[in-house]
Amino acid sequence: MLYLLKTLIAAIVIVLTTELSKRSTSLAALLLALPIVSVTSFIWIYYETQDKTKIAELSAETFWYVIPSLPMFLLFSWLLRHDVNFFVALLACCALTAALFGLVRYFQT
Repeated sequence: MLYLLKTLIAAIVIVLTTELSKRSTSLAALLLALPIVSVTSFIWIYYETQDKTKIAELSAETFWYVIPSLPMFLLFSWLLRHDVNFFVALLACCALTAALFGLVRYFQT
């Protein structure tokens, strides 16, 4: 039952964002920028384990992975505005983000 509830919450956020983007890209972007997944995950982990240390570690590691994901949004916007195919732009951004994640991981160890 808990998995179903988690799935339902995730689906609601995705549908809400896509529907909101049809009316206001600014509000949809704001919703996307909110750390909804992180906060929801912290709540579920706390509910299931009561392990504050694990959540603290997860929160700190999440911070270090947010930083290398930020250039993806700028690059994606730039590529789309310069008539690059949507899927090519998305693939390029995913590759950039993966490479930056690798760098973060390399410097963390």
